[in-house]
Amino acid sequence: MEKQTTQTSLKSSINNAFYDELHEQWYTQSSHPIALLRAENAVRNPWISQEIQNRFKTPITLLDVGCGGGLLTNALAKEGHAVTGIDLSEPSLSIAKKHDATKNTQYIKADAYQLPFEAGAFDVVCAMDILEHVEHPATLIQEASRVLKSGGLFFFHTFNRNLFSYFFVIKGVEWCVKNTPKRMHVYSLFIKPQELRLLCERQGLYIETLRGLHPRFSSSFFRLLLTRTMPPDFSFCFSKNLLTGYCGIAKKL
Repeated sequence: MEKQTTQTSLKSSINNAFYDELHEQWYTQSSHPIALLRAENAVRNPWISQEIQNRFKTPITLLDVGCGGGLLTNALAKEGHAVTGIDLSEPSLSIAKKHDATKNTQYIKADAYQLPFEAGAFDVVCAMDILEHVEHPATLIQEASRVLKSGGLFFFHTFNRNLFSYFFVIKGVEWCVKNTPKRMHVYSLFIKPQELRLLCERQGLYIETLRGLHPRFSSSFFRLLLTRTMPPDFSFCFSKNLLTGYCGIAKKL
């Protein structure tokens, strides 16, 4: 599998078009992998919020790169932060705007490789669930660093690249969740933690925290396997194990 990492033909096969078709399913669908993303956000959003509170005099300026339907952006906007979300999916941006209770979040159609912001514009940049969906994560990280202030934080979530994550994250979701889009994830785009650390350091971002994120193996997990639909009580949890999904914080020096 490792030989695939440099094959552009495989990288270009990633399917990001399905996000345009989700509409309200961002918030309602339980038989689609987007439900897993909501469950991940239920754990990650409070963690990000608490880290911001611990490290800054709030409120702050924050950019969410690849914001999708606004699951993170709208949660942080409720806390009074000046939040901007960018994405290439116009239907997703429309849903994000619709669900913005504050009506203060700025949503912009923009390319993560060419962010339309001045250098040092943000205290925090988030890249959750996007690094494994782009062919050039180094360019995204370079842009994230450029728009971060000195001392700013870069939050990220992505997937490790190994055989276990291939079967658990890719094949497992295909087998166990209804309506999984074809090529939703491509193994060659997964990123090992040591690779991501190097990509960040090249842009002056130094990783301070790495945390694994995986489903909680409770009764709801096994109901998912049986029904291929996410139960309401299905949840994720942090761990020290970085074998599959992992989150982190990097600081710009």
